[in-house]
Amino acid sequence: MSSKSISIRGARTHNLKNISLEIPHGLLTMVTGPSGSGKSSLAFDTLYAEGQRRFVESMSTYVRQFLERMERPDVDAIEGILPAIAVEQKNSVKNARSTVATATEIADYLRLFMTYCGETICPGCGKVVQRESPQSIVEQIVSSMGERRIVVTAPIHLTEETRGEVLPQLIRGGFFRIWRDGTLIDLKETDTASLEAIDVVLGRFRVSEDTRGQILDAVEQGFPISKGVVVVHEQTAAEWSRHYFSSRFGCDSCETELAEPRPHLFSYNSPLGACEVCQGYGRIIGVDLDRVIPDRTLPLSQRPIAPFNSPGYEDCYDDLEKASRKYGLPLDVPIASLSPGHWDILHRGKGKWYGIKGFFDWLESKKYKIHVRVMLAKYRSYTECETCGGTRLRPEALNVRFRAHHIAALFAMDVSRARRFWEYLPLSQGEEARAGHLRREIVNRLVYLDEVGLGYLTLDRQTRTLSGGEAQRINLASALGSGLTDTLYVIDEPTVGLHARDSERLLAILRRLRASGNTVVVVEHDPTMIAGADWLVELGPAAGEGGGAVMYSGTARRHPHLQAPPSDPPAPKPTRPGAGPSLVIRGARQHNLKNIDVEIPLNRLVSITGVSGSGKSSLIRDCLYNGYLRSQRGVSNVDPGAYTSLEGVENVEVIVFVDQSPIGRSTRSNPATYVKAWDEIRKVLGSTTSAKVNGVTPGMFSFNTDGGRCDVCKGSGTVTIDMQFLADVEVVCEKCEGKRFNDAVLHVTCKRMNVDQILDLTVEEAVRFFIDKRAIVRKLDPLRAVGLGYLRLGQSTATLSGGEAQRLKLASFLSSKKETNRLFLFDEPTTGLHAGDVAQLLETFRALIELGNSIIVVEHNLQMIEASDWVIDLGPEGGDGGGSLVAAGTPKEIARIAASITGRFLESSSERIGNPGSLGPSN
Repeated sequence: MSSKSISIRGARTHNLKNISLEIPHGLLTMVTGPSGSGKSSLAFDTLYAEGQRRFVESMSTYVRQFLERMERPDVDAIEGILPAIAVEQKNSVKNARSTVATATEIADYLRLFMTYCGETICPGCGKVVQRESPQSIVEQIVSSMGERRIVVTAPIHLTEETRGEVLPQLIRGGFFRIWRDGTLIDLKETDTASLEAIDVVLGRFRVSEDTRGQILDAVEQGFPISKGVVVVHEQTAAEWSRHYFSSRFGCDSCETELAEPRPHLFSYNSPLGACEVCQGYGRIIGVDLDRVIPDRTLPLSQRPIAPFNSPGYEDCYDDLEKASRKYGLPLDVPIASLSPGHWDILHRGKGKWYGIKGFFDWLESKKYKIHVRVMLAKYRSYTECETCGGTRLRPEALNVRFRAHHIAALFAMDVSRARRFWEYLPLSQGEEARAGHLRREIVNRLVYLDEVGLGYLTLDRQTRTLSGGEAQRINLASALGSGLTDTLYVIDEPTVGLHARDSERLLAILRRLRASGNTVVVVEHDPTMIAGADWLVELGPAAGEGGGAVMYSGTARRHPHLQAPPSDPPAPKPTRPGAGPSLVIRGARQHNLKNIDVEIPLNRLVSITGVSGSGKSSLIRDCLYNGYLRSQRGVSNVDPGAYTSLEGVENVEVIVFVDQSPIGRSTRSNPATYVKAWDEIRKVLGSTTSAKVNGVTPGMFSFNTDGGRCDVCKGSGTVTIDMQFLADVEVVCEKCEGKRFNDAVLHVTCKRMNVDQILDLTVEEAVRFFIDKRAIVRKLDPLRAVGLGYLRLGQSTATLSGGEAQRLKLASFLSSKKETNRLFLFDEPTTGLHAGDVAQLLETFRALIELGNSIIVVEHNLQMIEASDWVIDLGPEGGDGGGSLVAAGTPKEIARIAASITGRFLESSSERIGNPGSLGPSN
């Protein structure tokens, strides 16, 4: 073995065929091959698992006691392995407080920067507030009052309790005069019994450089007397003007104290900074006016206010009519067309008219009644906190500005804009000294985020709302910002959700990670990424039991092609909107969508394309799907995107959204149970002779009920151990040894296989095993059709990637009896698929369309786009630069449109699409 590489000998994890290979240190290695060929088994379940195991082995005895229970990778030996970090596609963040800025540490640096460089602005007068020192006060006096006469005094407030003590103490301290109305008065000769406040004279001066020291002494004397406050009376043209100075952090003009900038003041995770109303979440439970008035195209005369239409509250319309006559509120104008003043009357009320808000305030006072609580729940949802305006922070934090921006405005910038702001930000010499290093750290992280294709994300975007690919690239940018060296990074398909334009930029990022002295192993299908690798490992030749062998290991430039090109996909059907039934979204303006109208032909395969952040998901998920759920299905707990109308919905029976979200949280769920094949398998097992002899019924083969399942792991085969200060560790159940069932059930066999052995079969193997059981084969066939034939029947759905989860959902629809007139919406269904598997998925889509269904895919994969019947391209850029309808047409028409970034890649990649396995020419 070379000391310059990781040497793997005899790897047999999952379907790996006892393989041996070397992965060079300090290089960018791509692991590729068909879906299910063993890529993840090699990269994550062998390489990363062993690196993690050795890291834990170096820790305390408490941690090491669990090592014997942790399943070691099935491998003879791994030598030369480095400390390992896995960057996976899964987004496991559920915390609503986590944002892009907090996940990348940008928030921490921004808080420190605002602490050191921010200026506190008085909310009352708009002046800059800063803490005064005797030196700064004297500097202001000398610079602005030169050659003028001044009197420096210390203001003291007196009470009946303190008057008898304070005045004698002043006289004993040598302060004999007070200042009143421009004259000096002897304290001993003054009747002080009625005085509530006095200005004790500290000194009289003519301002000059010669008297600077004397003025400084007077100010320093005054601070202890008046608790940090001095007043300078300046003579100007026979008048005396008063200047207030304080060592407290407050406004001299308003004489009010303000919160001094500290890092915790700018954190919505701290009680010192979080908004007191929403507790730092930015949203509160409130009345959802979209539920109260579901159709704003109606006038008030048609009674569009939903709660007023309840039998007990119909008289509210009588009150509304009276208010209309009194205040000129029009009843025959669509609510959407009401002027701001009229809307305010309708919403907030006026005079005796209580308004919609007053109505719900009254309901709140009656919520001790059950029916009122039920009614309130119908019209509630999370709304923006009015106190903080969704910024999550206290007003004191928003009073601090840097270049006219408060910290919430800096968080609201998208990554690209924030990068421009901080990169070209001029700092003064003092600011550079205090926070120049903070600015560099902020820029460093923003550059990485922008270059991994996330320039459209705002810094305050909640991490839990990110897709798996976006979360993965956030973690990748964080890894780059951490500056680690001599580390093994194992990365799972970082191009997921990334437009072809950004693949080169991502490749440059991975090379930079390698150049820092790290070893980078990437599981990938993208041809651009593969062609740019230093080292290539190809597994295959097929999926499941047909894979797991090393087909090639060496430099990428010496490998002429990866796989034979798949069969040609079915030819697109020429069609144009208007030629058949279509669906139209009008006035789409959710997020960055620019009030666009989009017509989508039905009974076709339609691709929604554009660079990341161009508005694809806003159009399809928020406007189309959520709008459909709210307007057509009456689902109230979804937030529909902003759009004017949805036309043509009557042309489809149902709209189904198939995304990449995990399939439940139960570790007992598996592909066999999800497509209902396990019900049929249980019947077969329960009907065997050995089952009848041992009294085992079909119900005892259930993972979810007691009787046959293991009573320790409850049918999951694993037990999770809380490691307290580390991530939880999942270990094989000691009682059943991962077999999930008790001994009585395990003794039942069918064709010499027990239930554990059947669960270990791949879908392809199970179809051959149950070839004589038509009901089981019919349930499993859809899994093969969507390219999941390599999955094992008992594999937990929690371990599936986003793309696998999505295709498993598709398989469940294929296995259902209802087959026609459905509109399927898919979010990047090609995730994790090799070119040959994409062709197979296209055949499945075509079969669905032939049955009378329609399919819309949000997609970046050029092979899928090229095979589509119609393409709708959004952009031209992401974020604020996106949201426009760039082009709509057939793939060939899109390729000829210069303004379409997707079109340029379709045109330049036609040869690669025809031969998707090609790596292109050597370079």
